[in-house]
Amino acid sequence: MNWTGDDPTRHPHGGPAGRPPAEGGPGDGRAGGGHHTPSGPSRRGLLIGGAALALGAGTAYANREELARLWWRHSGATEPRVEGEVDHPGAEWIPAASGNYRRANRPRDYPIDRVVIHMPEATYPITLRVFQDSSHRAATHYVLRSEDGHVAQLARELDVAFHAGDRPFNERSIGIEHEGWADQPEYLTEEMYASSARLVAGICDRYDIPRDREHIVGHNEIPGIARICPGPHWDWDRYIAMVREV
Repeated sequence: MNWTGDDPTRHPHGGPAGRPPAEGGPGDGRAGGGHHTPSGPSRRGLLIGGAALALGAGTAYANREELARLWWRHSGATEPRVEGEVDHPGAEWIPAASGNYRRANRPRDYPIDRVVIHMPEATYPITLRVFQDSSHRAATHYVLRSEDGHVAQLARELDVAFHAGDRPFNERSIGIEHEGWADQPEYLTEEMYASSARLVAGICDRYDIPRDREHIVGHNEIPGIARICPGPHWDWDRYIAMVREV
């Protein structure tokens, strides 16, 4: 399976467990998404874009979004990285393959205003293994283990992980996988709920995200995404109350 484009997104749902992969979101560059997203402009393309900007304010406005996407690459203002550094205290650094996320300088280049809750339809070790496979072309920022709530961080919050099936949502959100299957509520342990609530509360504090259902969403709630994730047994009322209490 070869996935093309600057921001291909593929979720592990079904991959490890033998189910079909999720459909691609619009503009995400995934097979099945219906739109191809180029990997980036050539030098000639940038020159042409610069000339177009000189034609008038209207054209400049139209190019503003694309220029913003490219800013971190061409400004030289990349945020320093420290190998093994994590954003959530106590998380274990288990890096995803570099092709499964895109380097960025969030929230400088893309504001972060959403947290997306996932369930991989797989065990914790298999989910990690899939996200470390460069051919998979998808990863979340975090993966939580069911039995004890242990947190693995696979991509820095600075960076854009390919998890949502929708490029704009990838750029604005942080994705969190919770070990288990949507139709097996026994995976939704008290330990995992509590650990996830602490993780999300910290994310909300870092980026001034409201702790509510508009800003903490399930993968199935992203427009145009046909998913059941995190599934009918995920207790949203309980979970949001736990996030608010941290």
